[in-house]
Amino acid sequence: MHNLAVQAHPAAPITIYYAFKQSETKGAPQEADETSAHPGGTSSTGWETFLDAVLKSGLSISGTWPMRTELGNRMTGMDTNALASSIVLVCRPRLKDAGTLSRRQFVRQINEALPLALDAMTRASEGLPSPVAPVDLSQAIIGPGMAIFSRYDGVLEADGTPMSVKAALQLINRFLAEDDFDSDTQFCLHWFEQYGWQVGKFGEADTLARGKGTSVDGVKQAGVIESGGGNVRLLTWREYPTDWDPTTDTRLPVWEALHQLIRVYNKHGDNGAAQVMTATLNKMEAARQLAYRLYTFCERQGWAEDARVYNEVVTGWTGIESAAARIPVPKQMNLFG
Repeated sequence: MHNLAVQAHPAAPITIYYAFKQSETKGAPQEADETSAHPGGTSSTGWETFLDAVLKSGLSISGTWPMRTELGNRMTGMDTNALASSIVLVCRPRLKDAGTLSRRQFVRQINEALPLALDAMTRASEGLPSPVAPVDLSQAIIGPGMAIFSRYDGVLEADGTPMSVKAALQLINRFLAEDDFDSDTQFCLHWFEQYGWQVGKFGEADTLARGKGTSVDGVKQAGVIESGGGNVRLLTWREYPTDWDPTTDTRLPVWEALHQLIRVYNKHGDNGAAQVMTATLNKMEAARQLAYRLYTFCERQGWAEDARVYNEVVTGWTGIESAAARIPVPKQMNLFG
C-alpha cells in the first residue's frame, strides 16, 4: 500500500480490488467497548484491518463499491460459503499537511454529505428504481463516509486520541441504520428487510456483514442465523434455544435479546418476559426501538403474522416492565453488612 501511494500519479486515481471472505480476530486484552464480540478485548475484521493499512500508507479513499465478480455456479462456489462480490476501492494520495478534524466536526460533515450520496446512489429523488441492492448499499455508503475520514491526517476523539477505522465505520453505519444498534443487529435488520426469514446467498451476506463491521461467522456465533452450504437464513424467534442464559451469553446483540424476549413472552407471558428484561436491562430500550421498526416494516410489507408478533410485544411492554419491577433485586452489601 505504501509503494502504491508513493508511485501513484496525481492525475489518475488508484483502484484496488479487495476480495477476502470476512473473518474476525480477537485483539489484545483491553477495555472492551459495547460492540466488542469478546469480553475483555475487541474484535477486528479483515475489512477494517485492510482499510487501516490503506489509510496508514498515505492514501485517501474516495469510493467503495461492491462488484459482482464471482459466479454462483462456478465449481468452487456451488453449495459452499463462497464470495459473491469483491470490493473496489477508489483512492488518491492524501494531501500533505491535511490537518486534523474533531469527532464532532466529522459527524457534522457525514450528516451533511451522506444524504446527498445516498440519494445519488439510489436515485430516490428521480423516482427511479435503485440500481444498488439493499445488501450492497451498506458497503457503498462507506465510500463517501471514508472519503471524509481519510481526507485528513486524523480525526480526534474528545480525549485527543485518533479515531480508529472501526469507530469511523460505526458512525457511518449509524446514518444508514437510523438507530444506534450494534453491528450484528444492523446486519440482521438489513438482511431481514431484504430477505425476511427466507434463505439468501452467503456471498451477499458476507458483503453486507463487511459493510456493517461484523462477519457472517460472528453473527452465527451470536446464535441468530443459520449459515452453511452457501446459504444464510435468519432464525425465527420460535427456533431460539429454550436453555438460553443471558448471564453467560458472551455475544448478545439487541436482535437476539428482542427475539428471546418475544419467545419467552409468547410462552410464559409478562412474568417470563420480565425475567428476560431484568437480565438484559441495558439492551431493552434499543430492543423496544427495534420492535417498533420491525412492526412498521412488516405492516408495510403485508406480513401480517410477523407484524402481529412485534405489535403484541410493543403493546405489552408496559405490562412486562411492571412485572420486572416486582422482581426482587439483590442488594449491594456494605462493608459491615
